[in-house]
Amino acid sequence: MDRNDGRASDQLRPVAFKLGIAPSAAASVLVTMGNTRVICGVTTEENVPRWMKEQGVNGGWLTAEYSMLPYSTLTRKPRDIVKGRIDSRSVEIQRLIGRSLRAVVDLEKLGPRTIWVDCDVLQADGGTRAAAITGSSLAVAIACRKLAREKKLDLPPVQKLVAAVSAGVLDGETIVDLDYEEDKAVAVDFNLVATEDGEFVEVLSSGEESTFSGSQLNEMIALGRKGIAELIAAQRAVLARLMVTPRSS
Repeated sequence: MDRNDGRASDQLRPVAFKLGIAPSAAASVLVTMGNTRVICGVTTEENVPRWMKEQGVNGGWLTAEYSMLPYSTLTRKPRDIVKGRIDSRSVEIQRLIGRSLRAVVDLEKLGPRTIWVDCDVLQADGGTRAAAITGSSLAVAIACRKLAREKKLDLPPVQKLVAAVSAGVLDGETIVDLDYEEDKAVAVDFNLVATEDGEFVEVLSSGEESTFSGSQLNEMIALGRKGIAELIAAQRAVLARLMVTPRSS
């Protein structure tokens, strides 16, 4: 099958990370996957949510927010504040981002503080949730390195890197990292979140007015794991460069 951008079925779109895009943040990453661009900014507060104090829960907390800027799509998307509520899709995605990151962060080692992760979509061309998770994982790792350098942490809280990628079945063929046009056309929609050692955080799959077989599911998982391995290798390359220039953010 010929994809509209000429990629092979198992090929990711070009991936890039630009650091320090938001200088006031503890860490920030502009992640680009094809034409999808998401800013992932991390800030920290030396406090924890009230419910943790009331329930006597030790350690810290990590939470995420996600939004699509009005000009990120072909037709203007009104801001949630204008509608008076966060749309259900944004709520679903920001909960997914938070779960994905908490799965790889030791909250007890984080200490009594909160990490806020804000993901703002600048341009949406499919896979925004995957890009947000992948960029946020890198941003949180960088922010925690800073906390360690500042002697605010005894032990590093980030246990593993995590990344995410989409896949699907289009015209009977399994493909990975869907752009918007592919995402609209697929018969089966699939998203995978996994860690650098290949363990799953979330597997989300649904037929779009269609069913799918066990073999197709296995193919999507295999393509997803391959794609995530490539994304985490790209994250690792950025972190390796920061070891040489540790003041970068």
